[in-house]
Amino acid sequence: MEQLLHYVFKHKMFPLRELKTTDGKPVEVIDPGLHNRNAGPDFFNSKVVIGDTMWVGNVEIHDKSSDWYLHGHDRDSRYDNVVLHVAGEIDTDVKNSRGEYLHQMQLEVPPLVREHYEELLKTDSYPPCYKVMPSLTPLKIHAWMAALQTERLEQKTEAIRRRVELCGGSWEEAYFMTLARSYGFSINSDAFEQWARAIPLQAVAHHRDDLFQIEAIFMGQAGLLELNTIPDYYQQTALNEGYFAKLRNEYLYLAHKFSMKPMDYKLWRFLRLRPQNFPHIRISQLANLYYQRKAGLSQLIECDTIEQLKALLSSHVTPYWETHYTFGSTSDMNKKHLSYGSINLLMINTAIPMLFAVGRHRGKEVLCDRAFDFLEQLKAENNNIIRMWQQVGLPVKTAGDSQALIQLKKEYCDKKDCLRCRFGYEYLKRN
Repeated sequence: MEQLLHYVFKHKMFPLRELKTTDGKPVEVIDPGLHNRNAGPDFFNSKVVIGDTMWVGNVEIHDKSSDWYLHGHDRDSRYDNVVLHVAGEIDTDVKNSRGEYLHQMQLEVPPLVREHYEELLKTDSYPPCYKVMPSLTPLKIHAWMAALQTERLEQKTEAIRRRVELCGGSWEEAYFMTLARSYGFSINSDAFEQWARAIPLQAVAHHRDDLFQIEAIFMGQAGLLELNTIPDYYQQTALNEGYFAKLRNEYLYLAHKFSMKPMDYKLWRFLRLRPQNFPHIRISQLANLYYQRKAGLSQLIECDTIEQLKALLSSHVTPYWETHYTFGSTSDMNKKHLSYGSINLLMINTAIPMLFAVGRHRGKEVLCDRAFDFLEQLKAENNNIIRMWQQVGLPVKTAGDSQALIQLKKEYCDKKDCLRCRFGYEYLKRN
C-alpha cells in the first residue's frame, strides 16, 4: 500500500491524532512538497516541523522502514537530503550514506480512506466513483474535465510526433498518415496507417492532376489490385467490367517507375464491416481528397472556422465506386460520401490534434487555442463510454467534454489509477 501512503501524505489525509517521530517528537507537515514519480526521493522540498525545528528537504516513503535498505538508499547520496522517513510500519532504524540516523514517522492510512480505496479497486462497474458524482460542484467537474481535455490532446500530439520521426521529420507526411489512420475508424486504423507509410507522396505528387493514377497507386499500395483479393464469385464480373484491369496495369507501370511494393492485403479486415466502411470505399475517398488538394497540412492550418474544416474534410468516391463497394460487386447504397458523423470524428481525431501538435511545435498558441475552440463548437461523441458517464449525471455537451471523459475512462478508470484522479480524490476523502 505504499502508493496509498504517498497519497495520504501528499493530500495530508492524516489520522485524527498528533503525528510523532519514533522518538516522540511532534511532527507537523507544513508543505508535503513536490511529488516525484521518477528516480530519487518521493517528495522534494518538503517543509516539516519536527519538535521545535523547521526542516526543508526531501521525504521518502515506504511500506516498511527496512525497505530503505532493501532499495539501497543507505548507499545512495541522492537520499542524503531526506529530512523525514515515513513508513507504514517501523521495523528498524535507518541511516543515510553519511552514516547519519534519520527522523522516522509511522503513518497509518485512515480506515475510511483505506475502505474507500478498496471499494474503488474492487468495483467492476464504471465509473467506480459514481456515488460521489452528484455531490461534485460544477467548478470541480469543469476544472478536471479541462485538464483531461488538454492531457488527451498532449497524448495525441506525442503520437503525431512519433509519426513525424517515422517520416524523417516531415509533418506533411505525418499528417497524411494521421488522416489515413482515422479513415480506418478503429477496425482498420492500424492497416490504414501502414498503408499510408507505403504511399510515396513525393512520387504521387508528380501525378496529382490525374485522379485515375492517384487511385491506381492508392489501391495498388493497399494490395487490393491482385485478382486473388477478389472473391471467386466476383472475379469474372470484375474482369469483364475492365476497370480493375485498367487500374492494375496502370499501377504495375507506376510501381516499376517508382520502385513501389504493396502492403499485404491480408492486413485489411472486412468482418462485420458495413460496405461503406470497406477499404476500397475509404481509399477512393482519400484519393479524391488528395486529388482535390484537401489533404495537405497547409490547407488544414488555413481553416479558421468549423465550416471551413468540414468542407476541407468532405470527400466523395471516384465514379466507379458510386455503384460498387468491391471490385465486381455492384451496390445500390447511397452513402458513398463521408457522413456528417464520420467528418465529425475526423475533425476530433485528426484535424484538431494536428492543429494542436503543429501549434506546440511552432510555438503558435493561436493554433492551440483554435483546437480548443473547435472542440467546444463540435457536438459530443455518442458511444458507450459517453453514455456511461451521462448515466451517472455528468454533463456531456461538446466534443471537448467527450474527449475528456474518454481520456478519464482509458487512462484512469481502466487502469484503476484512482489516486491520480480528482474524482477519485473526492471519493476517498468523503465522510
